[in-house]
Amino acid sequence: MADGKWRRAGATLIRVIAVWAASALTLLALAGILPDFRLQSDDGDTITRTAFTAAWGAGAFGLLSALVWPVLVRALLIVPALVLGALVFFLNGSLLLIALRLIPDGRGDAAPETAVVVAAVMSAVASATSTAFAVRDDDAYRRRLSRLAYRRRRGRPADQGGPGREGPPGTVFIQLDGVGHDALVAAAAAGLMPTVAGWLADSSGHRLTPWRTDWSSQTGASQLAILHGSNHDVPAFRWYEKETRTVMVSSRPASALEMQRRAIERTRDGGLLTIDGASRGNLFSGGAGQLALVLSMAARRGKGSRSRAGYFAYFSDPANATRTALSFVAEVVREIGQSTRARARKVTPRVKRGGLYPFIRAFATVVERDVVVAAVLGDLFAGRTAVYADLVAYDEVAHHSGPHSRDAEKVLERLDRSLALIAKIADRTPRAYRIVLLSDHGQSPGETFAGKYGLTLKDLVRAGSGLPVPRRAQRTRSASEARDAVRIALHRPVEGGVDEQAAKLSDPIVLASGNLGLISFPDIGGRASREQIDRRHPALLSTLANHPGIGFLLVRSEEHGSVVLGPGGAEVPIAELSDEEGPLAVFGVGAADAVRRTDTFPHVADIMVNSMYDPGTGTVHAFEEQIGSHGGLGGEQSRPFLLWPRGLTDPLDIMAAESAESAESAESAEPGESVSAPVPPGGGLVGAEAVHRVLTRWLQESSGPQVPVRAEGFAGAGPVDEPFPPGVPGAGPTAARTAQAIQPLPPPNRQDPAPDATGTTA
Repeated sequence: MADGKWRRAGATLIRVIAVWAASALTLLALAGILPDFRLQSDDGDTITRTAFTAAWGAGAFGLLSALVWPVLVRALLIVPALVLGALVFFLNGSLLLIALRLIPDGRGDAAPETAVVVAAVMSAVASATSTAFAVRDDDAYRRRLSRLAYRRRRGRPADQGGPGREGPPGTVFIQLDGVGHDALVAAAAAGLMPTVAGWLADSSGHRLTPWRTDWSSQTGASQLAILHGSNHDVPAFRWYEKETRTVMVSSRPASALEMQRRAIERTRDGGLLTIDGASRGNLFSGGAGQLALVLSMAARRGKGSRSRAGYFAYFSDPANATRTALSFVAEVVREIGQSTRARARKVTPRVKRGGLYPFIRAFATVVERDVVVAAVLGDLFAGRTAVYADLVAYDEVAHHSGPHSRDAEKVLERLDRSLALIAKIADRTPRAYRIVLLSDHGQSPGETFAGKYGLTLKDLVRAGSGLPVPRRAQRTRSASEARDAVRIALHRPVEGGVDEQAAKLSDPIVLASGNLGLISFPDIGGRASREQIDRRHPALLSTLANHPGIGFLLVRSEEHGSVVLGPGGAEVPIAELSDEEGPLAVFGVGAADAVRRTDTFPHVADIMVNSMYDPGTGTVHAFEEQIGSHGGLGGEQSRPFLLWPRGLTDPLDIMAAESAESAESAESAEPGESVSAPVPPGGGLVGAEAVHRVLTRWLQESSGPQVPVRAEGFAGAGPVDEPFPPGVPGAGPTAARTAQAIQPLPPPNRQDPAPDATGTTA
């Protein structure tokens, strides 16, 4: 034991000396290269004296970075994250100027702009040297996180976390954003994800099952339901709400906060993570008290509610800041190289990947990953009961490179290394942890709608409505056919391709969410009917339904109720929809139920448009610039996965038990009393709300009950049986909520309405 401590102390001392020496040599080299940076007196110094000056300056800079940097970062919590990115370099340069002033006899001096460059280079060299001495040595990283976690644990109730590894285990939910079930299995089989492969191969390890998303197969809908139990009234990633004349966007902080508020008000449940939970890198808080990079909380103020706190906590360590900065630059260069190679080889399909995209990709695959993983490791050492983290790297790259591309495969390899680190650290924490891996949706490949047909969905809608379209779109076959359809429907020529009557009306709003399109008419109150649309734009619905790039439409009819329209004049009332025949047959089991459920949403669009799907190739046509897409029905996008330790109850057993309970409730219900069925026809794990109930049950099995959040315990709250106050989007638990017996939470009432979000006006 003593020998181990001395060995570690010796290794640490050697690492410190090596970093110091490398920093001093860097200072010497930069002093010889940069004209505005010197380490000698005006009369010149001997080599020995100059080396001593460099060593003094390097040591002073290192101490200032270790002691002052964390204080500066903490003081900058009020500064927006993007502004901090620029301030980091200036602050680092300021620390170097102070370090040079501390050199005896004033031998160190540098121009302010030069100091910024010198400080950045020195930090990079110090980090690289330290990393080289600690390759594959997670112990140093673990000890640093352990110290941070200890500071976080101080002041927490003694009963949270359990007494050592003998207490109830905690649970870590890791969401691999956009990784479909088939993509995960293929990556494990190909050796790209050895950690996942090991879990699957171990007979006592984990079990894997796919689950089906709702019609809206995207993070906004799926994660909202997984964390908060309901995604009712979330028809897409983007949607238009007529009563407020706003476009809801799942990736917009204000929209995410409103979606979270509605879900809590509907379920009366603060979320999956209300009991000593942490939410990392998510769109929604899940009711967690510990937040980092949580979009819905991004605009909130107050201690403990800043979603950026984890971001600053990570970068308060200069080694983290430098390592991540270097990886960020490397990822930008990698993306530029990969996109250039794709253009040179004329790879198809492909989309534009210039502009800011290389930096957006680097943030998702490097910065977000590093911050979230570090926060999760800190949560493990802090002994949190439930942690939910989203890693978005694969989803971002797959959108632009394709879900089956080599670029996406490389991202899966790096994500697997993050999983391996989390699993390794989980074995060494004071509390035992179970790791649950899941995804919110998959991705379906395919050329974009615009790339295939030469015009966007917005252009097609305008052409079919007799409205002006861009010249590039006018020359396409689709636009020509749409204009002809308008002319025939009106029984007269269309002057300049524009119907004068239609042009006087307000333009339709066309929004795209992957291969799902939403069309709304803002000047028609409520949900527009088919008859209203036909009177206004007689050729629009037939133009859309018969287009080869569109699979089906959903629209409300005054005569027949909601109907699904398909190619060749197909028209099926929603009550008669079938997965075996008709327009939805190619989309597989569950498509009809998914469409029927969305039809009940208050904010369903006037026209819901799903692109075509080719079951032979698995391809769809996204209405956005994405060659890997999700958001609607068709292929892998609707088939995410759930991977869980074998000690937990099988999800299908949980669903079967709920179905039996629902049947018993139906038998004992009073005449006319409605009873919601938690399991849709066909059985299995269907819908993100079902995943929420499974995860909730797993938390109950190990850590006690997760009681639905009521209003008690909150300032200004009403009676106990009233829902969570609308202004409180998910506060932490009270002691009164932790003492009930383990029992499944009541499923949300599917008959009430709920929201989804961005787009343009046609």
